[in-house]
Amino acid sequence: MRNAIILHGRPDKDEYYNPELPSQSNMEWKPWLQRQLQLKDIIAQTPEIPMSFDPDYETWKTEFERYDITLDTVLVGHSCGAGFLVKYLSQHPETRVEKVVLVAPWLGDDYGGPPTDFFEGYQIDPEIASRTKGLTVFHSDNDFEAIQIAVKRLKATLKNANFKEFHGYGHFCMPHMTTAEFPELLDECLAGDA
Repeated sequence: MRNAIILHGRPDKDEYYNPELPSQSNMEWKPWLQRQLQLKDIIAQTPEIPMSFDPDYETWKTEFERYDITLDTVLVGHSCGAGFLVKYLSQHPETRVEKVVLVAPWLGDDYGGPPTDFFEGYQIDPEIASRTKGLTVFHSDNDFEAIQIAVKRLKATLKNANFKEFHGYGHFCMPHMTTAEFPELLDECLAGDA
């Protein structure tokens, strides 16, 4: 059965503990995408990563591996979640999935937050896309410089990946997108469906 795993990014500590805000997996476009995929009979999960403001790779890996990861799986990651997918798939060449969509991928470059060793200890595997039916990177022309650097690195490294640049979408969060709907992402997740 087809499924999707949608990974959120790294919030700041104040955002993580703010009782007025929804959890990271329920922010922005993630719940909307989850519901739209469910309406297409794709089981969509949005893991909630504990203490995600201080990312620990082993914690992310444990939470991610709770779900079935098969040839029928669509993986979507936002920011740190996208960077996690790059690292995980680079370290697990045996993993094959239907599709990967990286939204504003962050690979650890300084963006003003606390430093992290989350992305140390691996090399990006240029062949990730060959183990999928498609790998697409969504990025915006006005995102953080750290994301622009990551996108350049991925363009220089990944073979056969598709890159889609958006104008004015920022870091693909509400202040720039102004809506929780993200039809372009849904279309990418469903591309190739009959």
